[in-house]
Amino acid sequence: MSNDAAQLWPVVIVAGVLASFILVGLFYKSREGAEYGFSGRYIGRVGGGAAIASNWMSAASFLGIAGFLYLNGYLALAYVIGWTGGYVLLLVLLAGQLRRFGKHTAPDFVGDRYESSVARLISALISIVISVIYCVAQFKGIGMLFAWLFAIDYVAGVTLGAAVVVAYVVLSGMLGLSRNQQMQYFVLIVSFILPLMVLARKMGYFWILPQFGYGEALEELSNDYGVRLAAPFASASLFQWTSLCFTLMVGTAGLPHVLSRFYVVPNIRDARWSLVWGLFFIALIYWSAPAYGVFMRLIELHGNGVPDPATARSIADMVVIDTAIKGGLPPWLVGILAAGAISAAFFTVAGLLMTGAASMSFDIYGRFISQRASERRKMAVAKGSVIFLAAVAVLFAYRPPGLIVEITAVAFALAGNTIFPAFVLGIWWGRANRHGAIAGMLLGSLITFAEPLFGGIAPVVGQIFPLTSSAMFGAPLVIALMVVVSLVTPPPSEEMRRFLAEEVHGHLD
Repeated sequence: MSNDAAQLWPVVIVAGVLASFILVGLFYKSREGAEYGFSGRYIGRVGGGAAIASNWMSAASFLGIAGFLYLNGYLALAYVIGWTGGYVLLLVLLAGQLRRFGKHTAPDFVGDRYESSVARLISALISIVISVIYCVAQFKGIGMLFAWLFAIDYVAGVTLGAAVVVAYVVLSGMLGLSRNQQMQYFVLIVSFILPLMVLARKMGYFWILPQFGYGEALEELSNDYGVRLAAPFASASLFQWTSLCFTLMVGTAGLPHVLSRFYVVPNIRDARWSLVWGLFFIALIYWSAPAYGVFMRLIELHGNGVPDPATARSIADMVVIDTAIKGGLPPWLVGILAAGAISAAFFTVAGLLMTGAASMSFDIYGRFISQRASERRKMAVAKGSVIFLAAVAVLFAYRPPGLIVEITAVAFALAGNTIFPAFVLGIWWGRANRHGAIAGMLLGSLITFAEPLFGGIAPVVGQIFPLTSSAMFGAPLVIALMVVVSLVTPPPSEEMRRFLAEEVHGHLD
């Protein structure tokens, strides 16, 4: 991809889209601490589904999946199945019950359910770490896109993109984000599928539904060039594929910024329908993403320009944009695609930073440092936390440790090993207590980072608990530890057990 000069049309289109988001955000500018967190107003089932989908459509979804499939073929489907399957798991196990429980953040749920300030603190710290790791992946995507748009180096692209995101989040609260997320999803779906339709038509495939048309391209890759992207387990073993898929599934059901969407709906039925609509909207994007990776492979082979493995890995995260350029799409259409990619990363970072800021201002500062702090003071702490967390994520993004989806998977592994077990047992087993929750979250954190911590000493640790997919064995171990510790320590209060039985499980909406 050439980066010798700024991309005029893409810059104009991206600037216009971002300006429209900022105007909407300013219109719904937050003036209360509650809005800056995760309460906000109800925006309807379909609107809530669009907000869920747009909140989910990050750089990993918009850029990363296509690039990972371009490199690893069938292994990329573990991301698609794991992420969408996680929403089904969330729908079945947690969505309605979380809405009945009625707490505004993941640490708030953990603290109240387990009646423990220590459990709340640990959960808040985990939520912050998850947000930072996830943001590192998004800032990598933002940095690469801004570097291409403005013909600047990658570090400058990360810095510029981070400044724009932080400015928006500080100015606008959760209500602005919620309204923007409905508008954003429309931008995402159009910007992703319209260029794909034009690209499929130019390449001679069925373009009205390019999600079907690229099947013929897969056959051409296999028959004419011997490239079998759809061959199962060609680039990874069955265990690697399964453990990655499982980790992403339970991680999805445990992500704090995803769980927070169920606190802005009025009842359990709307919570579930919002999730169903969200899953549908998400599937529309995931259905299309692999086509970009397949088309890029064909374009390279047709032009005899197949890169070596190291070069291919270095360009994988920009395959979506690169495919559009090398496929001969006009600059304005490439600009629309870039606008969607930047929007996906932009608003995911916004949601993540607000999740982390809420944990720092509400769960840590408001609960442990200054319990009598005013809403104005908490708001100031939240805005300062946004800047601090963004700075930490940017520092790591300057030298990203992997591909966008690989970095993102670590955040899912941490959520799947810690938040998910605490929520599942907290909702469905009244005997689970504070001691079990604390022990489980600590073990889950250790398991998540076992490979970099202990893999050099004991290689088998890295094989059992790989960094991106450690929840396959980690989550069951954490749940087992929580059960054992809870059974040998005093039970939770009778009031909490009665609340779970009568309010969370005792009636239907």
